Amino acid sequence: MDLLTNVIKDYPWGSRTAIAELTGRPASGPEAEMWLGAHPAASSRLTRDGVETTLADAVAADPAGTLGEAVAGRFGGRLPYLMKLIAVDAPLSLQVHPDAEQAADGHARGDANYTDPWHKPELVCALTPFTGLAGFRAPEQSAMLVERLHVNALRPVVAALRDGDVLGALRLLLEWPGSRRELVESVVWAASACHTPDYALIGRLARRYPEDPAVLAPLLMRRHTLAPGEALFLGAGVPHCYLDGFAVEIMACSDNVLRAGLTGKHIDVEELLRITDPAAQPLPVEPVGGAYVPPVPEFLLRRIAPGGGDALPGGLPRIVLCTEGVVNASTADGSEIKLRPGESVFAAASEGPVEIGGDGVAFCAEPHL
Repeated sequence: MDLLTNVIKDYPWGSRTAIAELTGRPASGPEAEMWLGAHPAASSRLTRDGVETTLADAVAADPAGTLGEAVAGRFGGRLPYLMKLIAVDAPLSLQVHPDAEQAADGHARGDANYTDPWHKPELVCALTPFTGLAGFRAPEQSAMLVERLHVNALRPVVAALRDGDVLGALRLLLEWPGSRRELVESVVWAASACHTPDYALIGRLARRYPEDPAVLAPLLMRRHTLAPGEALFLGAGVPHCYLDGFAVEIMACSDNVLRAGLTGKHIDVEELLRITDPAAQPLPVEPVGGAYVPPVPEFLLRRIAPGGGDALPGGLPRIVLCTEGVVNASTADGSEIKLRPGESVFAAASEGPVEIGGDGVAFCAEPHL
């Protein structure tokens, strides 16, 4: 097994405390994500025989040994998953991920939106109460909520929703032809008189993005709140925007994101609308024997609590992350590593069964074949 050093991403929506406190170190600014995996944009690092290398290079040097022949063959010699700690202190961008065919096609034709040819289904498992918007509401419900604002400029949006055209309504907002600031100001003023959480969220979003009509997203989308230990799977085409909380996230090893708004990053409205599925919804995932099993082969996520440690069979590449207490990770050859919160190890497929024990809580990522 190899102790990992992981990259922390300092996106502005991140928390100044969550990851820092978990790992027992100070933060110099917002820390949004810690990446655990072999993605080329931020591969974990490890030391073998006194030489530091990346997990991506270690996998490339011996795909069959690190991944196992079945995983290496199915996923082209790539570690198929990427695990993250995600610390949300301010809302993320409104975004959608492509399916496998869309990702491969976009990358092949050189579309800059597609940094790699892989899809990016993901599962988020809450460590603290975690809130996000994901999937569209029923169009008639959204029409009622938008109409309740009594903003005359939004009548075309209401009409599109009454016709069941939620993508048409979203397009009208994202391609707003007039003064975007004036629209947002009028919406915020109207929403302040509507005393429910969805309207209050409009004001919160507008304080960060005063010229973005996507602040109306809470009226078009469903709100989801996860208690610690609850998980949500988001497949291709599901619009989503995480709002707050701390969680473990696992996804296919891709960084393909199409953004619609609520961000300072690149936005491509036309491409986002093309790949958005207005009927797609997130899927709550209940753990079975401590494992969150999504409907994709790239990954599953295990939560191992005190007393729940068992030997996991060999033949699969695993990353184990400690989130509470002290966790012991050991293999059949007698190697053992004690992990404290925020520490992680990579166990290659060739190392055989991995046993997780101790008085702490661990999350284990592996392929789902």
